[in-house]
Amino acid sequence: MNCVIEAWNKYEGELRGFLIQQLRDHPLAEDLLQDVFLKALAEGSRFCQLDNTRAWLFRVARNRLIDYRRTHKDHREIPDHLPDVVEPVDVVATMSQCLPRALAELAPEDSQAIRLCDLEGMSQADYASLLGLSLAGAKSRVQRARKRLKQHLKNVCQVRFDETGRVCCFVPRAQGGK
Repeated sequence: MNCVIEAWNKYEGELRGFLIQQLRDHPLAEDLLQDVFLKALAEGSRFCQLDNTRAWLFRVARNRLIDYRRTHKDHREIPDHLPDVVEPVDVVATMSQCLPRALAELAPEDSQAIRLCDLEGMSQADYASLLGLSLAGAKSRVQRARKRLKQHLKNVCQVRFDETGRVCCFVPRAQGGK
C-alpha cells in the first residue's frame, strides 16, 4: 500500500495537469483523478509489482477519460419554437413549374420524343415503330432530345446539376417570361 501512496505523490500533479488539459474543467478533472487513485488503491499489492507505475496511472486516467466522454456526450436542448420535422424538398418534383414550359419551347420532334418515351413510358422500340424509324434511329433521337432539353433547362430555369449529374437546384421562371 505504501508503493501506491509513493507513486501517487510522485505523479498526482502530472495526472491532474493531463486531466485538466483534456477536460478544461477543474472540478471534473479532480473527480476523475480521484477515480484513478481509488483504482490504484484497489489494485493493492499488484500495483507494487508493476514495472512502470506512471504508465499504468496514465493508462487508467486515459481510460477513465474515454469512459467519461462516452457516457457524457454534450447534448443541447432544442428550443420549443423550432418545427418538429422539415421534410426535404424533392427538387425534381418541384420542377413541374418549369418543365412543361421548357418542353413546349423545344422543337416538336424533341418534345414528342421526351413526352412519349420519358413521361408516358413508351418503349423506344414502340416509338421507333410509331415513327417508322430504326431502333437505333429512335434511340439517337431520344438522346438528342434529352440533351437539348437539359441545355434548355439550364438556360431558362437555371437548373444546376451535382457531381453525379442529378438535378440539385433551379430557379423557376416568372410567369410569361423566358
